[in-house]
Amino acid sequence: MGRGKIEIKKIENNTNRQVTYSKRRNGIFKKAHELTVLCDARVSLIMFSNTGKLHEYISPSTTTKKMYDMYQTTVGFDLWSSHYERMKETMNKLKDTNNKLRREIRQRVLGEDIDGLDMNDLTVLEQQMQDSLTIVRERKYHVIKTQTDTCRKRVKNLEQRNGNLRLDYDTIHQLEKKYGIPENEGGYESTIAYSNGVSNLYGFCAQSNNITHGSGYEPQGPRLA
Repeated sequence: MGRGKIEIKKIENNTNRQVTYSKRRNGIFKKAHELTVLCDARVSLIMFSNTGKLHEYISPSTTTKKMYDMYQTTVGFDLWSSHYERMKETMNKLKDTNNKLRREIRQRVLGEDIDGLDMNDLTVLEQQMQDSLTIVRERKYHVIKTQTDTCRKRVKNLEQRNGNLRLDYDTIHQLEKKYGIPENEGGYESTIAYSNGVSNLYGFCAQSNNITHGSGYEPQGPRLA
């Protein structure tokens, strides 16, 4: 029983469409290979699926570039000329833009290349420079404010640290007077050096108070060696 004819139209189902493309692509490549072997022909096939995936077949005796060159020679048409002209046009536009920017830099920064400007051009240039100066000043003031705020925070932290050190010093000094602890040699700096041990001294004092209230015996104040 022969196969029925398939209506040539787009296959709506994505899966069926992909399967059909894969099968028929392999069939075309097989025919191209047979032409290459049986007839010593040079064949080049380029195919893109609906997802943009490239499939290519080139006869083993040639390359894609050689096939392009043969095509151009045969039909008398340069495939690269139009592309080259577009690239050249794009390069010229970029050069014009670069020259314009360089001229604006010379005018705004160095005050050069302004001999050919009329009154309107000079007025516009002056306004642009004033606008640029305003932006620069705003940025400058922002940087100054940021640096000032940072310095204020540092000063505040230093003042807080200084206050804590003074508090530690005063606390240690009072404990020395209360418990008869001899003053450290070296003054304020030496006292601050062992200020980290204040918490241990607090614990010792609390323990001494508990002993005093619990037994009626008041121990002698500790003396540091």
